[in-house]
Amino acid sequence: MRIVELILDEELEDAGVEAISIVESGAIESDFVALNSQEIKLAEVDKEKKILLGALLIPNKPIYRMGDEGEYYIFFSKDTIVKASQMYLRNGYQNNSTLEHAQALKGLTLVESWIVESETQDKSRKYGLNVPIGTWMGSVKVNNEEVWQEYVKTNKVNGFSIEGYFADKMERPKEKIKEDLSKEDKILNKIVNILNSNNETK
Repeated sequence: MRIVELILDEELEDAGVEAISIVESGAIESDFVALNSQEIKLAEVDKEKKILLGALLIPNKPIYRMGDEGEYYIFFSKDTIVKASQMYLRNGYQNNSTLEHAQALKGLTLVESWIVESETQDKSRKYGLNVPIGTWMGSVKVNNEEVWQEYVKTNKVNGFSIEGYFADKMERPKEKIKEDLSKEDKILNKIVNILNSNNETK
C-alpha cells in the first residue's frame, strides 16, 4: 500500500494546521489525559483544572486514508511537525477547535505546546503518555461547561486530531487533511517497523 509523506510550504498563506479537534478516537491513537485536582496536586482553590493534555502529532505515525486514488497511508516527519507546531502558534490559531472535525467549538484554547525531546524527562511521561521523541504535545483549556460535562466527563471524546492544509512530498496539489479514525492492523504495524528502521539507518 502507498505511503505518502506530507510536508508543508511555509510560504503558502493557508498551509499548516488550522484547528485542533477533540474526537472519540484520534487517528494518531493516543488518548489525552483530562487533568483535574485529583491528578495534579495544586492548591485547593483549583477544584477542577479542565485541561486536556495529549499528543497532537506523532512523527512517522502512519495514518490510514481513503481517497479517489484508493487506500494509502500518510505520515509526518519530525521536521514537518516542528514547523506545523510553530506555524499554528505564529498564526494565532490557539482558539481554533472543533468537535469530531464537524462542529466548531468555543471556549477551547491551546495553553501549552511543546515537542517531546527526552524519553524520560518529558512532562508527557508524568501522565503515562509514552509517545516518541519529536511528538507535538499540547494542553487545551476547556472554558466551555457544556463540552466538559457532555463530552469530556462522559468519555465521548478521548483524543486530539488535527486538521489543516498540507502537500505530499511528490508535489501533488495540497489537500485538506482531516485525520481518519482508524485502528492499527498488521499492515500498519509493518509500516511502522519500516519507517523506524529507515530512521535508524539515516
